[in-house]
Amino acid sequence: MWIYISYIIIGVYGFALLMMFLYNISQLTLLFSYISSKYKQESTPVFDLSNPDEIPFVTIQLPVFNEKYVIERLLLCISNLDYPREKMEIQVLDDSNDDSVKLTSELIYKLKKAGVDITHIIRNNRLNFKAGALKEGLKTAKGEFIAIFDADFLPDEDWLNKTIIYFKNAKIGVVQTRWGHLNRDYSLLTKIQAFALDVHFTLEQTGRNADHLFMSFNGTAGIWRKQCILDSGNWSGATLTEDLDLSYRAQLNNWEFKYLENVIVPAELPVIISGARSQQFRWNKGGAENFIKLIGRVFSSEKLPIFTKIHAVMHLGSSSMFFFLLIISVLSIPMLYIKNKYPQLDFAFQVHSFFIVSSIILFINHWVVYKNIHVEMSNRFISFISMFLAFFTLTLGFSVYNTFAVVEAYTGKKSKFERTPKFNITQSSDDWKGKQYLNDRIPKFVILEVLLLLYFVFGLFSSFILNDYTLLPFHFLLVVGFGYVVYNTFRT
Repeated sequence: MWIYISYIIIGVYGFALLMMFLYNISQLTLLFSYISSKYKQESTPVFDLSNPDEIPFVTIQLPVFNEKYVIERLLLCISNLDYPREKMEIQVLDDSNDDSVKLTSELIYKLKKAGVDITHIIRNNRLNFKAGALKEGLKTAKGEFIAIFDADFLPDEDWLNKTIIYFKNAKIGVVQTRWGHLNRDYSLLTKIQAFALDVHFTLEQTGRNADHLFMSFNGTAGIWRKQCILDSGNWSGATLTEDLDLSYRAQLNNWEFKYLENVIVPAELPVIISGARSQQFRWNKGGAENFIKLIGRVFSSEKLPIFTKIHAVMHLGSSSMFFFLLIISVLSIPMLYIKNKYPQLDFAFQVHSFFIVSSIILFINHWVVYKNIHVEMSNRFISFISMFLAFFTLTLGFSVYNTFAVVEAYTGKKSKFERTPKFNITQSSDDWKGKQYLNDRIPKFVILEVLLLLYFVFGLFSSFILNDYTLLPFHFLLVVGFGYVVYNTFRT
């Protein structure tokens, strides 16, 4: 009987490795697209902002919810954008249910007295969360174009001048800019998050846009053509990632997206693990929800090339990679024992080549991005190695929480939109302890994470028991990753 169980384990393990491999192959094609994009000439027509007749009216929407620590910083930044006052309005879409509402009202009153066209829109409920707030604001928005900023984003004064010009092309429905990081160097956690996000906002977004593949508006730091929103069915709260949902619906309706890698808007990264967890959970569950909602429309579209459809599968299904990563991690220990108990099944270990190739692709993609961003760093390759290992380790540690997000999506379980708290943390001397909005609840999944930590410690010792060190480095990273997550969960 055990031999048959071994075959089942090998099959499931091999399938998970294959899925990871195929996903990383798609990422490799984006690397080629990213590199080739550097040699393409810009040919998009642009508005001439020196001509008053070509300056479009823009509505800036600021969806906020309990943002007492960053609301003043946000409003001052947005009100100082270098754009004609008569061509710009600001909507503060305030769903807050704490004392920040009063603070926001006072700030808006002062800005109005200074001549800023700004309105404070307060809803009686949080129906459909951020999507509902954006939709509500759209009803009274005067602008033909809608710029959106989350509360922790701080665009440069000339941001509108660098972005709005591309809408002269009537086919463009969205202009998205790149996220930067106000507090990249605050802690190891923020460094790892920045390391991972940089790949998405350079290689992936640029690569997809260059090859006319489906890409996503990232929820903030971008502009929508109002007609594009309405033509695509408006904002919907059906998923936790309303931005990805509307992005795909717009592109299925033939709207084009424009991505500007070199226009950067810095934002605040979560500084505590509960904030990073909730953000990851929302992104991954929302991605899986959109896979269910949209993949049928993608594949039934007769106008889309098969290459675009395949990349859409990988894009919408990317959160499922955490599920496959967790399977690989859990089954790696039984695989080690199978290899030593049944020598005739030793060939099955050849499937590890999929994991090795996947890891190499992951390594190369991150290195290309890292060296381009950290051009002036003298020892950047050595620094990159340590950051890559830290990123890979934390990814393993987050695999349980993110897997539950994906499982909830595929089983149809709904959950509320949990905001990521912002504390105005920009320097190493800033402190978040004792501040409002801290989530000190211990997630229920941490019990499983503790058990898996002990399980992987057993896997670590199994290498010495069996005198087989093939998977020792992998199990070591698993122990460190789960240990880091468990420790910081209880610490905060």
